[in-house]
Amino acid sequence: GRHEVWSWKAASKESLCLMWQKVKVQLMLSMSFLTALFWYCRRLYSFLAQLLKRWSNYLQRQLIRNLSVLPEVDLLGYSAREWKGETKQAKQMREAYEELFRSCHIKYLRQVRRDNYSVIRAVLFQIFSQGIPFPSWMKERDILKLPEKLLYSQGCNWIQQYSFGPERYTGPNAFGKLRKCMEALKTNWAEISATRDHEERGSMCNTLFSDESKEYKLYEAIKFIMLYEVVEAYEQIKSRDKPVHNLFSLLFARDSSSDPLSFMMNHLNSIGDSICLDQVDLLLLGYLLQVKIRVYRLHRFNTEEFQVKYPDEYRREWNEVSLLTEDDRYYHIPLFRT
Repeated sequence: GRHEVWSWKAASKESLCLMWQKVKVQLMLSMSFLTALFWYCRRLYSFLAQLLKRWSNYLQRQLIRNLSVLPEVDLLGYSAREWKGETKQAKQMREAYEELFRSCHIKYLRQVRRDNYSVIRAVLFQIFSQGIPFPSWMKERDILKLPEKLLYSQGCNWIQQYSFGPERYTGPNAFGKLRKCMEALKTNWAEISATRDHEERGSMCNTLFSDESKEYKLYEAIKFIMLYEVVEAYEQIKSRDKPVHNLFSLLFARDSSSDPLSFMMNHLNSIGDSICLDQVDLLLLGYLLQVKIRVYRLHRFNTEEFQVKYPDEYRREWNEVSLLTEDDRYYHIPLFRT
């Protein structure tokens, strides 16, 4: 009986040993597989992380390269880089920048792309980035209907000669193209001004102002609104229906803009292409957008025209945007710090 018990124990032990050997082999194979899998996943994660980082850096470089309003830079550092040397003009410009830094508390600036949309871009970027809502008159009227009203209700079929900045486009399709520009302005303005978070709004502005096809539509819409306001004022002057703002008297006093058609042909059609807005046009821009435009004109340093406002008559509740120019042609955005 003892022999049988011993044989059973030995057999059981041998079976367990054999089973353990098999399990051990399986465990070792499983551990080797898991180790290899872990190593592979780690390498894959590292590869994907590097790929994502490179792609993110690429997109960031592309975004900055395409931005028409660059990130802020130190004001005096910019002045030192741009106006080196000891010429009279360079010294005057450095003094003007130092005056802005010392007396006006302007510590930084954002460079704006140097093209003939510069001033409209600088103003509109600030309106969007500050979350300024539509002007009161835009809230009362649907701006999408302005091209239709001008063409059909007021019989201004000459708007077919309207040119879209660098794209010297004229013809019967001008109406449809203007409508798309107005849609772009209304949609983007409403969406951005409804965004309360400052950082999110800034990100939306950077995205919008890095897409030329989209931002040019905004500028052409602003140009057309300027034309519409001029037509309205001209009709009121002819009919003596009600008094108009003094700026329209200045505008129509120019030989080159004595009526809406000449204003469009000699001024608006070239804005964005060969010319920028002049001083009278800046008055009109501030008036129709209902913002006070404060301009620091560095080439007028030490004169009464160093700091001017457009329009000179404005309402207390209007928001303020600021511009900085060295030549009344290209504009940058000054940033204030206390």
